[in-house]
Amino acid sequence: MRHWTCLSAQRFADAEYSLVPIAPSHIEPIRKWRNAQLSVLRQKEPITERQQIDYFSQHIWPTMSLPQPPNILMGFLQNDRLIGYGGLVHIDWEHRRAEISFLLDDARAGDDARYAKEFLAFLKLVRQLGFEDLKLHRLFTETYAMRTHHISVYDSFGLQLEGVLRDHVRIGDQYVHSLIHGIIASHE
Repeated sequence: MRHWTCLSAQRFADAEYSLVPIAPSHIEPIRKWRNAQLSVLRQKEPITERQQIDYFSQHIWPTMSLPQPPNILMGFLQNDRLIGYGGLVHIDWEHRRAEISFLLDDARAGDDARYAKEFLAFLKLVRQLGFEDLKLHRLFTETYAMRTHHISVYDSFGLQLEGVLRDHVRIGDQYVHSLIHGIIASHE
């Protein structure tokens, strides 16, 4: 089993959900979920199997042993079954901040009630990972404004809207705002 050297715990869990280090068996389902949800990701083209393997081989597996990796990706499990993934990306160790990344199985993401429940469970676990284990100061997100249901989960979790990047991305023929939300460890 692969593990993140920088984490004192390798499993963050509640009664039903858990975060565990990303594993080779996770990467193909993740690739499929990413390709099915291109409109909400900062990914322009579908990822091939080879590209996915190469990305993890070159950018994730070698960083798992670093004391300060640039990204920490975790499998998101329900009762030990992979249903999504995410973690902390673009980690700035000097300033003790990281961006939250999350993607749920596209078959589950279409059910708003399930999505809200599972995303909220993920946020609680990633907060534990970021603030309690890594002792980070700030977690933040960048989300396209059209994702109103996704943003409503941020609001219920306590992430504060901090800024709007107007017409920041182009999706199809339309420009879309990006919203920045954040939470500070001492202000939970």
